Amino acid sequence: MARSTAASLKDEVTFTPGTPLESIDPASTPGWEDGQKKAEKELARVGEKLSDLQEQLFAEGRSGGSRSVLLVLQGMDSSGKGGIVRHVVGLVDPQGVAHQSFGKPTEEELSHDFLWRIKNALPTPGYIGVFDRSHYEDVLVARVNSLVTQDVIEERYNLINQFEKELVDSGTTIVKVMLHISYDEQKDRLAERLERPDKFWKYNPGDIDERLKWPAYTDAFQRMLDKTDTDYAPWHVVPANEKWYARLAVSELLLAALESLDLTWPEADFDVEAEKARLAAS
Repeated sequence: MARSTAASLKDEVTFTPGTPLESIDPASTPGWEDGQKKAEKELARVGEKLSDLQEQLFAEGRSGGSRSVLLVLQGMDSSGKGGIVRHVVGLVDPQGVAHQSFGKPTEEELSHDFLWRIKNALPTPGYIGVFDRSHYEDVLVARVNSLVTQDVIEERYNLINQFEKELVDSGTTIVKVMLHISYDEQKDRLAERLERPDKFWKYNPGDIDERLKWPAYTDAFQRMLDKTDTDYAPWHVVPANEKWYARLAVSELLLAALESLDLTWPEADFDVEAEKARLAAS
């Protein structure tokens, strides 16, 4: 049986700059050959580890630690970002999670530089932060829809790299994931939303307008990956046609990030034996 580990699956989905997106099959399951049922069992197993490590990270933060984890999710509409939040991030205690979804900037946000709203939403020590879309919208949507000049877009790549380097240096481990779905798969998912009343709320007529720009978005994602993949904050391209695989892959990436921190429980800052004696006498 070919079973993934956090390290091996991470290697399979880690992006190499210059790799054409078109060469990565959205329907593939790199690092996993055992099918959906075993993947779901594996996800449950990974979830137990994630929960324990997240509690240790949270305890460290409450005890004066400075470290945090930031999961950045990008992808085309209906690529499964919300499902990752529910089925992967949902495996850990919500009190230690800071989730932020970024949509169209408000007037106040537009009055500041593009990273202002991002900086205001960063996870504090001890937390796992989750960005459902992120600062990368400002080199994706902005590029495709010509919201700013190409010179500005190019400068933003540099600003993003500098920003992420500062984050890493301050104790944040960044996990960047592009959920990679096919053109046909997106059509099927959008069609499902139009057939099911319980999915109407997820449908936006503007999704079709953006879908018609698929080639431009592919180019924008390619440029984003090539320009902002760094050794301190690498990109991972996760094939996402199979939702179960994408959830397993992201869970393994998150597990690898937490394991890399070599977390331990904080030492007591009080006399344990003295407190036992006080409790016994109370």
